[in-house]
Amino acid sequence: MHEGLTKAELLRYSRHLIIPNIGMEGQLRLKNAAVLLIGTGALGSPSALYLAAAGVGRIGLVDADVVDASNLQRQILHGESWVGKPKLESAAARLLEVNPHIEVVLHPVRFTPENAMEIASGYDIIVDGSDNFPTRFLTNDTAFLQKKPLVYGAIHRFEGQSSVFAPHLGGPCYRCLLPAMPAPGSVPSCQEAGVLGVLPGIIGSMQAMETIKLILGIGQVPLGKLTIYDALNTTFRSIKLAHDPHCRLCGDQPEITSVHNAETTANANCDIPSTDMETITTQELRQTLANGFTGVLIDVREPEEYAIANIEGARLIPLATLPGEIDSLSKDKEILVHCKSGKRSARAVEFLLGNGFTNVKNVTGGIDAWLAEN
Repeated sequence: MHEGLTKAELLRYSRHLIIPNIGMEGQLRLKNAAVLLIGTGALGSPSALYLAAAGVGRIGLVDADVVDASNLQRQILHGESWVGKPKLESAAARLLEVNPHIEVVLHPVRFTPENAMEIASGYDIIVDGSDNFPTRFLTNDTAFLQKKPLVYGAIHRFEGQSSVFAPHLGGPCYRCLLPAMPAPGSVPSCQEAGVLGVLPGIIGSMQAMETIKLILGIGQVPLGKLTIYDALNTTFRSIKLAHDPHCRLCGDQPEITSVHNAETTANANCDIPSTDMETITTQELRQTLANGFTGVLIDVREPEEYAIANIEGARLIPLATLPGEIDSLSKDKEILVHCKSGKRSARAVEFLLGNGFTNVKNVTGGIDAWLAEN
């Protein structure tokens, strides 16, 4: 427990100290707070930066990824010189440059049911900056079981949403909003759908704001309210969220009592497993094409992705349009299917196999692997 502010901190936080709702007492609350951020990517970047600048004394970061050039369009914690290096190292360097008076604790691992409860135990609030459903369910379940607020955010193309889930404070949990895992492939990832780079800056900043309000005990925390931001129309709207008495986690007769459950242990990539699916590597694909391939190579990405990079000779059939194009494909020819990384193409192969095609293979790694070889 910190008893006071140093002279350097008094100067740094002077604009906070003159706000009646913050003052010295509030700034000390920030200094004594401990916040855990799941992910240092698009949402985690602005959240972490503003929490550090505000003087949150202990910030924990969970991330096992490395910085990729495609991250830099939106993940403002990281810069060009950090490409290929661990995100946590980049994040720590940036946050301590923003505010050397804070402590940054690094957890260079994936947030999993095996480590979630232990990692989260040392923090007051959890901020979810994840990009997949199993981790969102896991952060929710961990926060509920430890009676800690979960500051939620999500983004998609031009739209974002945020809320605070905290049943112990009288609100619903994330499972009240989304009771079960969406079907594999029903919701595209940011890799598949894209996201406007500035959007996570807005939603991540909102997450930082709600976190600070929780620490200071000021304002109205959006318990039971989901705020949705539409960037194209510059509108905010709110949806009321009610506690679900039948919720499997926080309901009247809960079924979930552990962070180990069907949703939290699901495949984060939402791949579709298939023991019958044949695959081909990108190296094998190159050899096949070089030897006069007479079958069909299908690219199931979107036209915008195809325009950026494509494999010569590939036929573009976006996954959503595949059912309407099935009659134009011959069941007598070999069909090879690729996408960005092999996920959408796996769903396409499943669809074709289920509709009488037998000689179909999925290109593992997709065009990402194809380009990486060059």
